[in-house]
Amino acid sequence: MTDPEPQIPPDDPRRQLAVVRPAVDDDLSHLALAGDIYTILLSGKQTDGRYCLIDMRVPPGGGPPPHRHDFEEMFTILEGQLRFTFRGEDVLVNAGETVNIPANAPHFFRNVSDQPARMLCMCTPAGQDEYFLEIAAPVESAAATPPEISEAEQNARRQKAARLAAQYRTELL
Repeated sequence: MTDPEPQIPPDDPRRQLAVVRPAVDDDLSHLALAGDIYTILLSGKQTDGRYCLIDMRVPPGGGPPPHRHDFEEMFTILEGQLRFTFRGEDVLVNAGETVNIPANAPHFFRNVSDQPARMLCMCTPAGQDEYFLEIAAPVESAAATPPEISEAEQNARRQKAARLAAQYRTELL
């Protein structure tokens, strides 16, 4: 006796088509974080927690501190060049290229050029979007300049990010 063919689950009519038009959607969340501007294009709420998609604008010198988390993270570079440090090894990634960070691996990225960089980041499953909403400062648009904040405010934000990291399956290194 052979096992029956696996069946695809039925369509879930509760889930809707999501179309994001950043040029006209004024309800997107734009966030200033670590000197970068992140726009949440698709949240975990919109994808039933399967993934989130974030448009990241990274100025020269920008990027997060070393960290790791228990979810996959894929970056497609749209503009510019970034240096990704993965398990202590550096790799330059240029516009048109994609890099995938496996779950649990230590990593970070930095814009080492003198030009702004832009990339799409997909996290699967979702959750990073919620973390960013908790720790980042809202800004008006993707083209906004990150707000000037004092050293005390920077320290307070770093402490909040560290305090909430485990809740969002992240470890700051």
